[in-house]
Amino acid sequence: MSILENENVKIYNIGSKTIYVLGTAHVSAQSADDAYELIHEVMPDSVCVELDDQRIESLKNPKKWSDTDIISIVKNKQSAFMLANLILSSYQKRLADQLGVAVGQEMIVSMNAAEEIGAKVVAVDRPIKTTLMRIWRKMNLKDKLKLIFNVVFGFLDDEDIDESDLEELKSQDMLTSAMSELGESFPSLKRYLVDERDEFIARSVLNAPGEKVVAVVGAAHTVGMDRIIKENDSSVDLKELSEVPKPSKSGKIISWSIPVVLIGMVIFTLFKDLSAGLGQIKSWVIINGILSALGTALAGGHILSILTAFIVAPITSLDPILAAGWFAGLVEAYVRKPAVKDFEALSEDLNSIKGLWKNRITRLLLVVVFANLGSTIGTFVGGIDIFSVFKKFL
Repeated sequence: MSILENENVKIYNIGSKTIYVLGTAHVSAQSADDAYELIHEVMPDSVCVELDDQRIESLKNPKKWSDTDIISIVKNKQSAFMLANLILSSYQKRLADQLGVAVGQEMIVSMNAAEEIGAKVVAVDRPIKTTLMRIWRKMNLKDKLKLIFNVVFGFLDDEDIDESDLEELKSQDMLTSAMSELGESFPSLKRYLVDERDEFIARSVLNAPGEKVVAVVGAAHTVGMDRIIKENDSSVDLKELSEVPKPSKSGKIISWSIPVVLIGMVIFTLFKDLSAGLGQIKSWVIINGILSALGTALAGGHILSILTAFIVAPITSLDPILAAGWFAGLVEAYVRKPAVKDFEALSEDLNSIKGLWKNRITRLLLVVVFANLGSTIGTFVGGIDIFSVFKKFL
């Protein structure tokens, strides 16, 4: 039987262009064989893969992590993103290992097949960072804290995935699979994680060069892509879907208003009662410092990192541009600089919570995240304490 008769292959004739969409199970060896067969039978001008440029590079060069400048990651405020990305990658690998296949096997086979016939490889998926940032910017503080908890303590569960879940996961792409457990808690994720990516992938496939195009994508996306490709929907704006929403103006106003109000209450109290005002300052320093230091300690930070968090948190909490975690993280990076062996052990260490705290790379990222989290909590607790003293003099 010709691969073109395979129920997973959809054929679209759009003007002079013919598009062949293969819906794959990302954890199926058969899908890799189907992709290879389809590409060699059709001999397309372009082969579209459900990857972005960064993930293509990661598949081609799996040891690229060893070249990562971890200090630069901290300085550029990308620690939380890198930690989330590592955890998602770990979940993907654990799922693939259970099923005895390589992560992204059908994508690798598709790219190799394209090279064999001289076709252009086109990355048609949206970058993971953009997807995660669009989700993050749309969440309120409560959901953000809940998401962090779910990611760290849910994806790193040491238990094997149930057999009943495996069949369902086979029809999803790896990124969606890795986030599927959060669906019930965060129903709004579907729009950014699935629907928008369906639109982005479909439009990118339509834009692929050549008269014959083969697209290899997760089966979960084919339904959402179908209408867009059939109608050659020009209303899908790739530029808009690639934009990371900027923080709202109200959010900026609030973030600057809080320290201004707190400082104003302290100054007012100092004029009314010097000892009470000094008490406010003392409690602010202690509460902020201790909670940020505690977060750093829970992350397994070095004593110097813990001390740094304690010293800087009371100050950085009053400046929305700064964060205690960045300073604590930089100290951690200099004191316990990750070695090549830490990068090499990432894949294995990320399979357990113990490994997450053991590996110097992930421990450093945890220091940044937990120190910032402690400082944030300290701001609320310390602010309440300042207000309780301030209102006595009204």
